Amino acid sequence: MTELRFDGRVAAITGAGGGLGRAYAHLLAARGAHIVVNDLGGAVDGTASGGSAAVTVVAEIVASGGSAVADANNIATVEGGKAVVQTALDHFGRLDIVINNAGILRDGTLHKMSADNFDSVVAVHLRGAFYVTQPAFTHMREQGYGRIVNTTSAAGLYGNFGQVNYSSAKMGLVGMGKSIAVEGAKYNIKANVIAPVAVSRMTASLMTEEMKKMTPEQVAPVVAYLSHEDCAISGQILSAYGGHVGRVFVGETRGLNKPDLTVEDVADNLDQILNQDGYLTPETLSESMQL
Repeated sequence: MTELRFDGRVAAITGAGGGLGRAYAHLLAARGAHIVVNDLGGAVDGTASGGSAAVTVVAEIVASGGSAVADANNIATVEGGKAVVQTALDHFGRLDIVINNAGILRDGTLHKMSADNFDSVVAVHLRGAFYVTQPAFTHMREQGYGRIVNTTSAAGLYGNFGQVNYSSAKMGLVGMGKSIAVEGAKYNIKANVIAPVAVSRMTASLMTEEMKKMTPEQVAPVVAYLSHEDCAISGQILSAYGGHVGRVFVGETRGLNKPDLTVEDVADNLDQILNQDGYLTPETLSESMQL
């Protein structure tokens, strides 16, 4: 197969100063893309900043013969999100790819979680993705092309103890990605969601020794495919870890159909309602309503 390259394409990658984002930036740059390396340079919990991480990754890319520019804007603000897009336009004249990867952790059980810790995590992961993607989408509509990749996680898809804020934000990114896919279809804008597992500064303390063998470089090819013009899918969720790639989907059982449904009907037919035999996988809201 012909090598999938990104010559002439411009990608903005948030949280690209380390871990997964850094791996994405290096791979796309090695295949010809111009990269906006966005990273606030803060701690895992989002405190402090500096931008040095982004500068370091840019230096690595340039030293390898690639093209990149550093961006330290705070995507948790409307102005910061717009500025990331403007950085791409100012330096490279266009923007083709947005990879929403930035995030922070402020774990805690529900009954102990402060509103600030909930809001701060949602602000970076979910609102930050919106603040970057909205102006990028406007530009992509005008040029008739775009690729957007949102980042979810197993915690978002399945829930996790002590991560109600993180899980909420990550599942929100699934809904956002699927909606963007629907809105972007007629403009040749494809949006998908990646559910990665890899050792990084943010995840190292949560992983077993076996899981720490899963590297960001093993996830990067999946994200690169979703970012490429030849990507054949939109509105999908792909899991990626340790060289594995799989599809994650929302399914619905055939369930119980009874127009005069009562509370007792639900209680008496729970096994049928939950039975996964012959489950369905609607791709849109309208498809779900037609079941």
